[in-house]
Amino acid sequence: MNKSEEKIISDSVKSTINAGKKYAKSILPGEIIGLKGNLGSGKTQFVKGIGEYFKVKDVINSPTFLIVNQYSGINPETNKEITINHFDLYRLRYKEELETIGFSDYINENSVCIIEWCELAEEYLSYSFKEVLFDFGKKKNERLIKLL
Repeated sequence: MNKSEEKIISDSVKSTINAGKKYAKSILPGEIIGLKGNLGSGKTQFVKGIGEYFKVKDVINSPTFLIVNQYSGINPETNKEITINHFDLYRLRYKEELETIGFSDYINENSVCIIEWCELAEEYLSYSFKEVLFDFGKKKNERLIKLL
């Protein structure tokens, strides 16, 4: 485990949301966060926690069929507005499809991009981004979250 890697064991949806809320304190405007993990491993719940931290008033849902949901929030550190772009690339097959949805237009210094199923975006972007890995634990509701 490198110095910047942290492992979290979540035993409930609430715990996963709280992990996202805590993680959000480290997010800077303009950053891109890639979420990797199987279906149902907690990615969207984690994003709900990030939304709570940034005082998003809308209900955060997975944008599986829409590809991207955009939320307005407030950065509690600066009290400035911030846009949260929540992508779910599960249904996309080719990186060229990202151009079709105007993916690069969402990346700017006044927003945060959070990408579920981020592998295609890694191919598309010319730089890397922060990653969070999700997996199932040994117990029924347990989730393993690795912050890289």
